[in-house]
Amino acid sequence: MTTFVLVPGAWHGAWSFDPVVPLLERAGHTVHALTLTGLRPDDDAATVATANLDTHADDVLRLLDRAHSTDVTLVGHSYGGMVISAAADRAGGRVTRLVHLDAYVPRDGESCWSSTTDGYRQKFLAGAATNGYAVLPPAGGDPRRRPHPFASFTQAIRLTGAVDRVPRRDFVYCSGWEDGTPFTHLRTRLQADPTWQVHDLPTVHNAMREAPRAVAALL
Repeated sequence: MTTFVLVPGAWHGAWSFDPVVPLLERAGHTVHALTLTGLRPDDDAATVATANLDTHADDVLRLLDRAHSTDVTLVGHSYGGMVISAAADRAGGRVTRLVHLDAYVPRDGESCWSSTTDGYRQKFLAGAATNGYAVLPPAGGDPRRRPHPFASFTQAIRLTGAVDRVPRRDFVYCSGWEDGTPFTHLRTRLQADPTWQVHDLPTVHNAMREAPRAVAALL
């Protein structure tokens, strides 16, 4: 059986995986869903203001330490792809599979900001206009969403190359929102890379909510 660590995307918490977690657990897997620093309901303004990509990678590494986990599959949704890449690079071989679920797959020196589209960069700036350090979630969507630390979007990832030695790496492209996805060019890049397995789900971005059984089966 597998140990899964599930990392949500921007503005979201562990709750975003609620439809998928029981399906994996009933199949006998161990599942840890994370809420990242700055996204927890009791996080104060200083915590949000100082949280960045390194903070979030450390959240994952601390979980692996607490659970004494090895042979781990990290699953990152959207922004969470940045986090699992950074964490896997620093995990000392404990991660054996990465699943980027409609998520960014950064190269060394890239950031969420540099990897996304102009449309999303404008959303980040507009969302941070109130205080400059917390990006308000876009209008609509789940009311549980919280302001996201702006620094985590802009910090460049530093990768040693260890992440490229993770034995299995999967990219899941959600094709049901092709008018808005920032991941079309990424899918093309990874389809040409024999070290990646690329999958298609005909759902919108939050596939965990729209098609939890399909997501669980793929995992």
